[in-house]
Amino acid sequence: MYNATFQTLEYHITHYDLEQGALEIQYIEEYFGEFPRKKTAAEIVRRLTGRKHLILLANAPLPDDPGSVVPVSFKVAHEITVHESEPKLADLVNRLRDFVQFNGRRVLYTWIGGTRRDWRGQGHFRALTEQQELWAIEQGFDEIVVKTKNKFYEMRGTLDHLRFEVVKYERVQTDNTESKVYLSKKLLPDIIRKHRSAKTVVQVAL
Repeated sequence: MYNATFQTLEYHITHYDLEQGALEIQYIEEYFGEFPRKKTAAEIVRRLTGRKHLILLANAPLPDDPGSVVPVSFKVAHEITVHESEPKLADLVNRLRDFVQFNGRRVLYTWIGGTRRDWRGQGHFRALTEQQELWAIEQGFDEIVVKTKNKFYEMRGTLDHLRFEVVKYERVQTDNTESKVYLSKKLLPDIIRKHRSAKTVVQVAL
């Protein structure tokens, strides 16, 4: 678990193992009304098994019951390669082939994530994203890629502040809010310094 202070706010971030993390995400996604189809724990385990991956959750107290702490934000990321056989991932790599260099480099894909509505705008998702970047650098990744939709403005705003660049835009002619946005960030050593200057992270025992 991480106890992070960012702009006078305190964040509690936990790095979960696969089985427990999948169950926690299955639970928290029930609170996301904008997700048309929720991920099951079995689906998450199936996708991540055998891959380098990271499951992070941020916890916070309930406003009307500070003694009760619940998961309020999460991010799940995993490695993708040019030789993907799973259809959805092979399609993703094919769509990004001209925009992201996969050969000879390690690429981390932010698969799913979000923040519960009542806790949005408090910096939880940004804190998770920064923690993900630090982990990715430590693990030797060269780049992080994200796929989202045009309508998820708060998420896109956070990624913009963290210097993720739009590398591809797939417009849906009938409804531009549903257009797909692909973003990327190359991981450079100075990212660690910048994040450490923005917040203090202290690792404590679980």
